[in-house]
Amino acid sequence: MPDTLILATGWIQTGTGLGNDIKGLIFNVAIPALCGVFVVIVGWKTKAPGPTIMAVIFAAIVWGLSANMATLKNKTTEDIVQYQGGTNAVRSDQ
Repeated sequence: MPDTLILATGWIQTGTGLGNDIKGLIFNVAIPALCGVFVVIVGWKTKAPGPTIMAVIFAAIVWGLSANMATLKNKTTEDIVQYQGGTNAVRSDQ
């Protein structure tokens, strides 16, 4: 029975490794590429500066948020802990 457990552990580690590689590929390559394509298509289709500038701003927001997912995840956790009265909770009534 322990051999099965070791085999399962190996498959889980392999799956986790592939998942991390795919996640890195999506966040570091696919999202920036799609943001660039979005800006080029909007600029080419509209041929106007206003929509192109807005496309650049929206693409920068999406790209920036995707690049900082780890920070955003930790920030959300900190906010929940503080809201529930955990460490570093700011009390406005005291």
